[in-house]
Amino acid sequence: MTLYDLFVFGIYVAGMLGVAVVFYKKNNTFKDMFAAGGQSPWWVSGLSSYMTLFSAGTFVVWGGMAFKHGLVAISINIASGCAALLVGFFIASKWKTLSIATPAEYIQQRFGTLAVRYYTWMLMFVRIVGSAVALYALSTILQPLMPGATGSVVSIIVICGIVIVLYTIIGGLWAVLMTDVLQFIVLSISVFFTVWLALTNVNDLNEFASKVPEDFLNWTSAGYSWYFLVGWMAIHLFMLGAEWAFVQRFLSVPTKKDAKKSALLFGALYIVSPGIWLLPAMLFRGVDATANPEQAYILMSQSLLPLGMLGLVAAAMFSATASMVSSQINVFAGVLTDNLYLHWLRPNATDKEALWAGRIFTAILGCLIVVLAVAIPYLGGAENIVFSMMSLFISPLFAPALWGLFSKHIGQSAVWITALSAALIGYCLKFGLAEGGLLTQIELLTPLASWSQANDRMMDIYAGVVTPLLVLSLLELKGRIEGWQSEAWKNLTMAEEQEAGTADNYLPLFIVTLSLWVCAAIIAVLTLLTQIHRSEMIVLTLTLVIFAAFLSLYLRRNNVSLIEERS
Repeated sequence: MTLYDLFVFGIYVAGMLGVAVVFYKKNNTFKDMFAAGGQSPWWVSGLSSYMTLFSAGTFVVWGGMAFKHGLVAISINIASGCAALLVGFFIASKWKTLSIATPAEYIQQRFGTLAVRYYTWMLMFVRIVGSAVALYALSTILQPLMPGATGSVVSIIVICGIVIVLYTIIGGLWAVLMTDVLQFIVLSISVFFTVWLALTNVNDLNEFASKVPEDFLNWTSAGYSWYFLVGWMAIHLFMLGAEWAFVQRFLSVPTKKDAKKSALLFGALYIVSPGIWLLPAMLFRGVDATANPEQAYILMSQSLLPLGMLGLVAAAMFSATASMVSSQINVFAGVLTDNLYLHWLRPNATDKEALWAGRIFTAILGCLIVVLAVAIPYLGGAENIVFSMMSLFISPLFAPALWGLFSKHIGQSAVWITALSAALIGYCLKFGLAEGGLLTQIELLTPLASWSQANDRMMDIYAGVVTPLLVLSLLELKGRIEGWQSEAWKNLTMAEEQEAGTADNYLPLFIVTLSLWVCAAIIAVLTLLTQIHRSEMIVLTLTLVIFAAFLSLYLRRNNVSLIEERS
């Protein structure tokens, strides 16, 4: 990257920390820090949920898949968007009916203390390791772009980790939500501009089609069938409807209607956007079919973008990872504060003490992620084995929590029966019946082993979706036949409906407007400095100015000023 690129990247990082400082005074209680006081605008929550699924690994993994297999990468992500729409229609508002500050409180009330400990440590292990992998992936992407000592993988991990932890500590969930919105803006600008240039760089679509594999433009290919897509949607229905990082967004808004709109916005974006942000990696297949698939997106960006705009792409990569990591840190710091500090160490702690305990847990988790990210190269690929094993537990973990939100006929045992059944069947399908597996030695199971090996893509679906649904359906049927009802379900604490606060709606919008003006100004300056793609950059600048001017007029009509909002 040039000095101009580094300057653009630096402005973005400074802006993130500035947002955290703006929202610092909003964190006066435990609920403020970990649920945004229940006053986040629905569109902020929706954009934050959208960004929570992103990381640098998104461009590496899905970009690599789009480069290798084409449209099927888009169809898989659209299936995730369909799951988010289902969550919006049927699940998101249900969470808002409960009087809880964190998802762990619901698990405590519905399934008991032992279950909440199981959920906490299992999810924390998987998501903290996942966040460390994402941070490491970011460092490997940025490393070739950075000069000198700052360009080492360890340095990038430490610097990025410090920035993420700082704004999460200072601003709490408000900072996480609002930086997610800023990250969405930066990501959208960089992706749309890259796609625009990539499309203009393709002279003949027929020639492109002749250079790619025969099934490259098919919606299903490479073993990813329509059955797989349905199963993938079901897995994401469990995850988006019950994973704590997403539930936290539903809890952060004022009303049930806002929670629904938040999830619907998330789903709509995730149906439309994969075809946009995966397109550069797909088009690069026609430019250089021998390229490293994991570097396809950044290589296309490097080949097209003018002076300074690569810094915006680097900021987008950083922002995507920061969104994922900060979300997980905030969620689990809240859980540790609630379960360890408030319920065990200091049951009578004041709001101020709980707030500072939350900040300390945030710092501890952030440091742990940084250390793990630095250590990943020395693990020799062990993380792949960990994630293969964890795939047997995650969906079965979320399924009972989601089922128990609606049904009074399952109890605490549902958590353990579902988890153990899915783990056992998943192990048999994924490992026992795999080539050379223990169960392949049994002659009677040879046909089953051949079928399992031939349908490897579907094994996670059978273990993570079919098994939990079957087990929970049987438990539900048993409870209905016996007329049994869970006392924990009947004793769930219901919340009173809140009204949205006007001021809390305007401050996020003010920050969005200000960020659009800053982005427009930066790109206008870069337009004067660059010698290529000037007309495209002028159009981009004017587009941002129009959006910023429209929002400025809206705020002015409502007599909103920065001074008023901060006071």
